[in-house]
Amino acid sequence: MSSLYDIVVVGSGPAGLTAALYARRAGKTVLVLEKENFGGQITYSPNIENYPSERSMSGAAFAEKLLAQVQDFGAVLELDTVRHITPQDNTFQITGEYGCYTARAVILATGSRHRMLGLPHEEELVGAGVCYCAVCDGAFYKNQHVAIVGGGNTALQDAVLLSDLCTSVTIVQNLPDLTGDTVLQEKVARLENVRIRTNTIVSTLHGDSELQGITIRSIDTNQEERLDVTGLFVAIGQIPETEPFARLSAQDSHGYIIANEQCLTDTPGIFVAGDCRTKPVRQIVTATADGATAAFAACQYLDR
Repeated sequence: MSSLYDIVVVGSGPAGLTAALYARRAGKTVLVLEKENFGGQITYSPNIENYPSERSMSGAAFAEKLLAQVQDFGAVLELDTVRHITPQDNTFQITGEYGCYTARAVILATGSRHRMLGLPHEEELVGAGVCYCAVCDGAFYKNQHVAIVGGGNTALQDAVLLSDLCTSVTIVQNLPDLTGDTVLQEKVARLENVRIRTNTIVSTLHGDSELQGITIRSIDTNQEERLDVTGLFVAIGQIPETEPFARLSAQDSHGYIIANEQCLTDTPGIFVAGDCRTKPVRQIVTATADGATAAFAACQYLDR
C-alpha cells in the first residue's frame, strides 16, 4: 500500500519546490515527484540576474539553495515519472514509473519545455550560444552578433530587446512573413541593426563547446549562407509538460492547464503552478509566486 501524503507536488522546478516549502511550513506532509533532475530547467541557465535580491547567480546555484531549504523543512523527494493520476474517493492515486503514491491534494508544477529546432548538437550548445530566453540571457551577448529563430510576438520582442544590446540581430523566419502583432513588426522594421530573413531556416549549428556560427538555407532557392553569430535565440514556442493530465483538468488549445490566479483547476483537489498553467508571463519570479499561491489554496482545501 502506498503512503498517504497531504499534498503530492509533481515537478521540482521553482514553482514545485516553492509549493512544497509553503505546504511544509503549514504543517502538511509533502512528497515531491520529479522525473529528471531536481530544480527543473532553471538548472541549465548559466546566470540569473532578474530574481529580486540576487544580483547574479547560476540557475544551478539557485535550484540548489531552494532544494536544500525544502529538504530542511522535511519534504520527501523522489525521482519518478508520473504516468497518470486517478481520483479515488477523497484521495488521488498517483501512478509513477517506479511506484504508486496517494495524496489528499495534488499540485501540478510540471513546467514546459522549449520547442527545439531538432538540429545536431543543439542540446550540447544550450547555454553555450543556443538560448531560449532573451530576457534571461540577452545581456551575455552585449556587443555581439546574434540571430533569432521565429517570427511571432516573442521573437519580435526578443529582437527589440537584443537590438539595444547587440551589434547586429538577424531574424530567421521559415514563413513568407512575420506573424507577430503589426505594432511590433513596425517597431522592428525601424531598428537599423536588425535584418529579417523570411522563407529561411537554420540548417546547421557550428561549434563544439560554444556556438561559433549558423548556416541558414533559403526555402525558395535552397541557397545556403553562413552567419558568424555567437548567440542563437530560439523563439518558436513552448510545449507544456501536461500530457498525462489531459483527462484530469481542462487544458487550452496549446495544452496548458486552465487555472485562475488562485491556481485552481476545475478538478477539486488539483492545483497547478508555474509554466504549465495558462498565464501571460513565465519567469522564475512568477513561478515561485504560483508555488506559494497553489500551496495556500491546497492547504485551504484540506482544512475546510
